[in-house]
Amino acid sequence: MDALSPPLGRKRRTETRAEELRVALADDIVRGRLAPGATLEEIELAGRFGVSRTPVREAIRELTASGLVEARPHRSAIVAMPTMERLRSIFEVMADLEALCAGYAAVHTTPHERSELEALHDTLSAVVRSGDPQRYHELNERFHGAIYDGSHNDYLAELAYATRRRLSPFRRAQFRQLGRLQLSHAEHERVVTAILRGDRAGAADAMRSHIVTVEVAYERYAGTV
Repeated sequence: MDALSPPLGRKRRTETRAEELRVALADDIVRGRLAPGATLEEIELAGRFGVSRTPVREAIRELTASGLVEARPHRSAIVAMPTMERLRSIFEVMADLEALCAGYAAVHTTPHERSELEALHDTLSAVVRSGDPQRYHELNERFHGAIYDGSHNDYLAELAYATRRRLSPFRRAQFRQLGRLQLSHAEHERVVTAILRGDRAGAADAMRSHIVTVEVAYERYAGTV
């Protein structure tokens, strides 16, 4: 192991803390508690959350990749909330990318991958009953990732993962809407059923409809509809 690398346990703790910071800051930005143009001071955030500046820097880097934060050379980052028009354009591309992934998955997934997808879908059902939006979001990321991977098209999966990363804070936020977990799971059911049947067109249509609904749910959550 590189002598400069932190111990594995410490590295994982730092990554986990950075993710917690990213989620908290993303929620503040999406909900308007941190307004566009607000300065994100590393020292201030480190003190607020009781951490070193390392996870703060990592969280800001992740938020920059999502388009929520604008990094400025030699100056503090600022909140850079995308316009709704910008978000809609990204969601539009996301819907097409995920539809392609689902369609390819319907014809390319292996029996083992199909079993894993069914298992994830069943686990999400249990989370819906518990009403935990954060846990649902985490498993939902794995669910969609399984479909990307099941497409067996590395370039398409790469594009889907990158676009999803940019939308992650907004997709996560919509799960806080009352009843959204149940509806999301029902939408997943249609996608899974089509994939298991090998119905390429049906899987693509079901996934595209799901992502369009996610966009509308986010806009309602953010108070724009």
